[in-house]
Amino acid sequence: MRIGIDLGGTKIEVIALAADGEELFRHRVLTPQENYAAMLELIASLVDEAEQYTGMKGSVGVGTPGAISPATGLIKNANSVWLNGKPLEQDLVAALGRPVRLANDADCFTLSEATDGAAQGAANVFGVIIGTGTGGGLMINGQLLKGPNAIAGEWGHNPLPWARWDEYRGAPCYCGKRGCIETYLSGAGLSRDHYDLTRQRLTAVELAQRCSKGDHLAEQTMARYEDRLARALAVVINMLDPNVIVLGGGVSNIGSLYQRVPKLWGQYVFSDTVATHLLPARFGDSSGVRGAAWLWPAE
Repeated sequence: MRIGIDLGGTKIEVIALAADGEELFRHRVLTPQENYAAMLELIASLVDEAEQYTGMKGSVGVGTPGAISPATGLIKNANSVWLNGKPLEQDLVAALGRPVRLANDADCFTLSEATDGAAQGAANVFGVIIGTGTGGGLMINGQLLKGPNAIAGEWGHNPLPWARWDEYRGAPCYCGKRGCIETYLSGAGLSRDHYDLTRQRLTAVELAQRCSKGDHLAEQTMARYEDRLARALAVVINMLDPNVIVLGGGVSNIGSLYQRVPKLWGQYVFSDTVATHLLPARFGDSSGVRGAAWLWPAE
């Protein structure tokens, strides 16, 4: 049995999977905000709950914001900034009394969708989480790409490509830079862009609903968003040429993205044709926790 933990900024989820990927147990609770010790205790209790329910012991994988620094062994780059600088892997090993595998939450999302999700069978997969932040993960020939700096797939912390005149400066990002892709394409970035135009505060879902009803201002906002997403993904295609790009996170639930963005990205991709597929995640917001479980291979 494999146990996965998705350590999110607002919730922690546990899942137990059988060898064939069948879901045996799942439970979700709120994350103790900025209380590191309470978070460790809660994760240990969730693993115990899963094992009590199934009557089996399991390997444990954890998807976390940010990544483990190869230099220090501490968490870095987490948008849940209270985790940064913490020895999370060592503390989880001590709390659970067994080896634990950790990976970035976007890596876990990508692993899930490439293993038995929307991109199953594809050689090269780029997975994107577009929600509170904008993370990315890479699977190359069936293997997660980590890289020597543990930042492979950190697509959201690059400048928005082919910037228009009104995009050069950009909004400040939690990473300390301005104008990162994340500041435009995250759910908050989409909402802020609409507010700047209309002084209306709408969520991504509300914007999509307004578009379906013919709201002209909402349509303008979504058209800008779709072009920005097309530009940002075109750079990924130009550099990595993935077979499939899978979208997850709250913004990925806007169905029109999967028709409109591929129609736009051709003008930015360095090719006469683009065979890359843009697909929604098969497992939705459960992909992260499933991917954490899949961090342990069959052996």
